[in-house]
Amino acid sequence: MHFNHYGGESARLAAELANGLLPWTPRELEPVLEAHGIVERVLTPAQAAEIWDWSRRLAACFGAQPLAQRCAEINALLADAASRPYISLHDGVPHMHYSAVGADPAAHIKAVTAAGLSYVVCSAGPGRLGRCARGTCDRAFVDISRNGRRSYCTVRCANNDAVARHRAAAALVQHAANVT
Repeated sequence: MHFNHYGGESARLAAELANGLLPWTPRELEPVLEAHGIVERVLTPAQAAEIWDWSRRLAACFGAQPLAQRCAEINALLADAASRPYISLHDGVPHMHYSAVGADPAAHIKAVTAAGLSYVVCSAGPGRLGRCARGTCDRAFVDISRNGRRSYCTVRCANNDAVARHRAAAALVQHAANVT
């Protein structure tokens, strides 16, 4: 599945922020933001704490849930991001910007992640905001597969889960053979 830069990349940033296990420091956030195309990525400690709080709210948008609940969560994020989208021509090609000119980095991150989640839900389907099916994982991910049936955050998790299921089945067969 091909998403535009703001939709797909911003939703993937939302997933990565949602997967943070500890509060983000400005130094830890910088490479994450750079990897997802955020230009203004130098945050103060207070802004990093704001993004940490935001990431907990982003996490609620991933995984199995009723459509109305997912939309309500994303609508609340959109409302709280308080952005004002506009069309920019700064590079000669019209494209959307989701935060006001001069917005601080935290406000921009909140605006683009909320917009990215809404873009994915509306253009690709709400099931594309998933949680890993592996029992020992629970990472959020954006399903960019062609058919939209991805169940694991990575190929590694999918393979590890398949190996675990195979070993459990083999152990069950071995146990049944030993009983008889």
